Amino acid sequence: MLENLQLLFDYPTLGADLIANGLMIGAIFALAAFGMALVWGVLGIINIAQGEFVMLGGFVALTAAGLGVPPLATIPLAAIVLFMVGWGLYRLVIFRVVDRDLFVSLLATFGLSIILQQLSNEIFGADVRTLETGLGTLVLFDGQIVLAEIKLVSFVTALVVGLALWAFLKRARLGQAIRATSQNARAARILGIDTDRVYAATYALNAALCGAAGSLVVMAWTIHPYIGLPYTVRSFLVVIVAGLGNIAAVIAAGLGLGALENVAGFVLGAEYQIAFVFALMVIILVVRNFLLRRKREYLK
Repeated sequence: MLENLQLLFDYPTLGADLIANGLMIGAIFALAAFGMALVWGVLGIINIAQGEFVMLGGFVALTAAGLGVPPLATIPLAAIVLFMVGWGLYRLVIFRVVDRDLFVSLLATFGLSIILQQLSNEIFGADVRTLETGLGTLVLFDGQIVLAEIKLVSFVTALVVGLALWAFLKRARLGQAIRATSQNARAARILGIDTDRVYAATYALNAALCGAAGSLVVMAWTIHPYIGLPYTVRSFLVVIVAGLGNIAAVIAAGLGLGALENVAGFVLGAEYQIAFVFALMVIILVVRNFLLRRKREYLK
C-alpha cells in the first residue's frame, strides 16, 4: 500500500489518470442511483434489488447484441425491456408493500434480488461476460491519460439522462404527478392523481435507468448473475450523500464515488476495492447518525 501511495506522489499524472477514469466509472453509478432516489423518495422503499436490475440490463444488452443489434443501440433497448420488467414486478410484488413498514419493503426487495439472481444464473449461466463495442481509446497528454471511449459514452449518457430526467419531472404531467406524490401522496389522491399508476411508473422508470446502466456496465467491464450487490450499495451510498430529489447532487456524488473508489482500488489493491465501498458506507452511516443525533439534541 505504501509503495502505491509513493507512486502517486512520484507520478502525479498517474493520479490524474485514475481520477479521470474514476469519474467516467462514477457516471454509471449516478445513472443507477437516479432510480433509487426516485423510488425511495416517491414510494418510500429502499430497493435492495437495484443492482439486479443493473445486472439484467447487462444481460439484455448481451442477448440483443448476439441477435445482431449494434452494441450502442442496446442502451435504449435495455432501458425499454427493464421498464416493462419493473412495471410487471410492481404489479406482482411491490404494490403490496407500499405504505407498509420499511422493514417489510426491505425484505420484499431482498427476496426479489435473490430470485432475480437465481433466475439469471439458470437462464444465462454463471460465466463472467462482457460485450465488445468496437470502440477504441482516447489518449491525452502524450499518453499520460488513457480513457476508453465507452467510458466517455457512459459519462455523456449519465449527463444527458440526468438532464432529461430533470426536464421530465419539471415539465411532463406524469413527472409533475410524481413530484406531487413524493411531497404528499394523500393530498395528491385528493386532487385526483392516480397514485398507484404513479408508483408503478416510478418503479418502472427506476428499472429502465438501471437497465441503461447495466448495458454500459457490460460494455465497459463485465457482468455475471451475482454482480448486483455492489451496485445496490453504490446507489445507496450516492443517494445517502446526495439526498432525495437533487439530480445534480446525485451526479456529483456518483462521480466522486467513482473517482474515490478507483484511487482506493489502486492504493489498497483491486481485491479490496469492493471492501472499501462497504467500509465507506458504514462510515457515512455512522457519521450521519451522529450528526442527526446532535441536531435532535440541539432542537430539544
